[in-house]
Formats: sequence, C-alpha cells, structure tokens
Amino acid sequence: MSFFEENCPEMDRYLENHASTEPEILKKLRRETYQKTTQPHMISGYQQGRLLSIISKILKPEKILEIGTFTGYASLCMAEGLSKNGKLITLDVNEDLTYIPKKYFAESEFSSQIDFRLQDAKDFLKETNEIFDLVFIDADKENYVEYFHLIKPKIKSGSVIIFDNVLWYGKVLDENPKQLSTKKIKELNDIIAKDEDFENLILPLRDGVNLLRRK
Repeated sequence: MSFFEENCPEMDRYLENHASTEPEILKKLRRETYQKTTQPHMISGYQQGRLLSIISKILKPEKILEIGTFTGYASLCMAEGLSKNGKLITLDVNEDLTYIPKKYFAESEFSSQIDFRLQDAKDFLKETNEIFDLVFIDADKENYVEYFHLIKPKIKSGSVIIFDNVLWYGKVLDENPKQLSTKKIKELNDIIAKDEDFENLILPLRDGVNLLRRK
C-alpha cells in the first residue's frame, strides 16, 4: 500500500479516475485476489498495472521475464504489449495460489504466450540462455541484489528492468535498518545508482518502483 493510499485515499481515487480504463479481466482478477488471498496488497494494482502496460507497449518486447507471479495481475498487464510472437515467462514458488493465475492466464487472449513456471528464480537465471527485453521483479526482497547481478547478463542494450517495493514503506530512509529485506533494498538502490551500464529513476508510485534502462 502506498503513502497516498494510507494518508490520502482521495488522491488515490483521483489518480485511478484519470488513468486508462482497467480491462475487465483485470477487474475480475483484482476482485478475486482480495476475496481469496491473505495478502491482497501484494497485487500490483490499477495504477502500477497501467504503468507496466504502457512500458510494455512502448517496448513491444519479444521476451518478458517476471519474478514473482502472485495472482498474475502484473503478468497480464505486461502481456498487453507483447509482440505478435512474443513470450512472457513468469516464475513463482507458491504452489497454493497457482490456481488463480492459471485460471486467468487461460481465460486471457495471451494464454498461448504466457509460460507460468513453479521454479526458483535464481536457479532459472543460472540455467537459462534467454535474453529479455523487459524484466519485472516483485518477489523475495532479500534476494533483490542477487537477482540484479544474475539478470544483468540476460538483457541487452535498451532492455528495461523494473524492481518493485524499492521504498519499502519508507524504511529505506532508516540509516541502520535491522530488517534484512530493508538492508537489501537499500543496497540494491545504491548499486543501481552507481552502475554506469544503466540509467534509472525511482518512481514514488505505490511502494516505489526502480525503473532501469540498459544503455
């Protein structure tokens, strides 16, 4: 949940009312996520979903990688921009929720283009020879730094990487955080800012997204 959602719900409603319309399948998926999961706030949601959709449509990617499927909302948003023969690989390790993304992927117009795998992302990245045009990471924050180092050889000039939750409810401002996830997010943001192979910007959307482009 963002600071706006917590402290200014009127602004959050204003932002949604002045964004592009959310596709009907995503409305249904968002509703079911809130009805059937214990942590529905983990869903990317309306505003972030439209951002992912627009970025994907600009890139027209051949290959997308998502780390952290949850219920598949962000997957479907990014699939909107896939090239005609493009493919989206989405990875998760939570077997209990697979029935939700599988159902909505099958119902969507992108069913033949989405490859949903129950697989550890670190193992996948060490094994794959795929090169990706767009990567979205929204999974275990303790592994964010390792994901960044593993993903870097798997992208090309012009590829885009997006890390979610990089403001971590404002905890990144703590000088000496005790929580490992906070330490790793702060480390990631520092590494990215100093990496001359990328240009980046942290957007204060919801819980913060770090948007990177490979030079």
